[in-house]
Amino acid sequence: MPIETFEFQVEARQLLQMMIHSIYSNKDVFLRELISNASDALDKLRLESLRDDKLREDVSDLHIGIEVDKERRTLTVRDNGIGMSHDEVVELIGTIANSGTAKFLKELKELKEAKDAAASEELIGQFGVGFYSSFMVADEVTLLTRRAGESRGTRWESSGEGTYTIETVDDAPQGTSVTLRLKPEDIEDQLFDYTSAWKIKEIVKRYSDFITWPIKMAAESTDTGADAGTDAGADADADAGADGGSGGPREAETINSMKALWARSKGEVTDDEYSELYKHISHDWNDPLETIRMQAEGTFEYQALLFIPSHPPQDLFMQGHKRGVQLYVKRVFIMDDCEALMPEYLRFIKGVVDAQDLSLNVSREILQQDRQIQLMHRRLVKKVLSTLKDMMSGSPERYATFWKEFGRVLKEGLLSDFENRDAILGVSSFASTQDKEGLTTLRQYVDRMKEGQQHIFYMTGESRSAIESSPHMEAFQAKGFEVLLLTDPVDEVWVQSVPEFDGKQLRSIAKGEVDLDTEEEKKEVEAEREKRQQEFAGLLTWMTTELSESVKEVRLSSRLTVSPACIVGDTHDVTPALENMYRAMGQEVPRIKRILELNPTHPLVTGLRKAHTERDAERDADAGLAEAAELLYGMALLADGGELSDPSRFIKLMADRLERTL
Repeated sequence: MPIETFEFQVEARQLLQMMIHSIYSNKDVFLRELISNASDALDKLRLESLRDDKLREDVSDLHIGIEVDKERRTLTVRDNGIGMSHDEVVELIGTIANSGTAKFLKELKELKEAKDAAASEELIGQFGVGFYSSFMVADEVTLLTRRAGESRGTRWESSGEGTYTIETVDDAPQGTSVTLRLKPEDIEDQLFDYTSAWKIKEIVKRYSDFITWPIKMAAESTDTGADAGTDAGADADADAGADGGSGGPREAETINSMKALWARSKGEVTDDEYSELYKHISHDWNDPLETIRMQAEGTFEYQALLFIPSHPPQDLFMQGHKRGVQLYVKRVFIMDDCEALMPEYLRFIKGVVDAQDLSLNVSREILQQDRQIQLMHRRLVKKVLSTLKDMMSGSPERYATFWKEFGRVLKEGLLSDFENRDAILGVSSFASTQDKEGLTTLRQYVDRMKEGQQHIFYMTGESRSAIESSPHMEAFQAKGFEVLLLTDPVDEVWVQSVPEFDGKQLRSIAKGEVDLDTEEEKKEVEAEREKRQQEFAGLLTWMTTELSESVKEVRLSSRLTVSPACIVGDTHDVTPALENMYRAMGQEVPRIKRILELNPTHPLVTGLRKAHTERDAERDADAGLAEAAELLYGMALLADGGELSDPSRFIKLMADRLERTL
């Protein structure tokens, strides 16, 4: 068959060049990535053999083989798993199907230019590069694969310099082998001798000991002449895992323990072993932030080992993101990303759940209805939330890291998980006027509430600075009332459906009437308020009529101390930001008229009242007064972050007014 030459996708080519030029110092992890891919392939074949009676592949001796050739300096990792078709090789190896790639590469380039090696490696860990890590240690990579059930295989080969070749072959064994032509050893650059048996065993023990499939490698011969041999990429006996020395195939030994970490007691497992299992599951190169163990016994038994990442994956907020943990039944892999076990708002949780009493032949649809799965789901969620609560009190720094990375996602649960709403609120943190830098919990807010205060006050907005400069904040700042500053898009939604916390109603300072006076203060100002109401009654009625197309009411404000006016919603009105969100999602939302509140002590408002009282019957005077009212409304709308219906008219009116003052 002819050999086809392809060019790498632009992002893939850039990533390869970074790999080739050693952006990651710990190059040993390339073997972990290849073994992890091989393990996944074996899992998929066993699962497919359970579900497809027509699949005639032998699954009695599934394993991973490692072969070396010291003379040719090659290392091969092979498996007899599911394999790949020709089209899958083109799709999966030549491109990086991740819309966050461009952003990742840009950030990585900036960190490289800043010579921040630690941050570069951390970013690589968040992205994950899998197969491409081979080019850190190899000048050339050859992949030979045949998908289970197909008769012909595919050979892929590249030096990582921009192109790769693909050809169809007739004699490929089932599964996949990846052969690396290794770069020269360079200890200073942490390029070790990866044809050395002890080095390979060290890497496997450190990173892949828990893999549930046997990892086989030929026992190292004591005959020094055995190092000269055949090509590791040749069709050696995969079962023997021979390295092709001159002494012929040698008996293979299994170099990993294959002990499932979740089935071992906590005292038998080190933190490093837990971290490596997490990295295998998540394809993250960073350590997890927290490890969560669970073991349920009785009528329904299962074990769970869950991990909270230290950084969000690139696809956390993308459509098609992977969600859920791996499901095993009696240590047999059943399903990756089992959505039935973990809700959407905990989609960042990674891990393994191993049930003892489920069928091996289950589908996602069956799991959605399974009573035992639903029971596990509830218990796993409660365990994660209780762990976050413990972190909040016992490890505030780690909790702060969690909230910074995943708080926005966790708050989605306030919209969907009514059973655990109080628990989610209890582990949530918010910016507040109480502290310029830190965050506060609702419990801490309630404990600080003023005597007689009945509500938890909050305001939503695009940023902290935008909220703090809003006219709605003036009275609260003047009287020292604490306000929660909610700036995540999800905040606009969940505050509509969470009525209270600990008996205290959550109340937006941008809606409804505001009354912050004490009983004594009310008695003192009541007469003054009535007097002002009478003085401004004519202006308010006239402005309500004049601005009727834009507002439902014009009234005096008790929330303003500096600004002349502000836009206010009724208590149950949808906020402008939420209106825009619904429209962006294609939902029709009726236009909501809001309330214009005037500050009766502001010179602009008192001047407008005086002009209205003294106006004559001339049309020009009436027109000028109407324009002033329109300008006042427009300024209030802009201060609230709204959009003018006719910006050019507003600018013309403003320019004319300024011209008259010169």
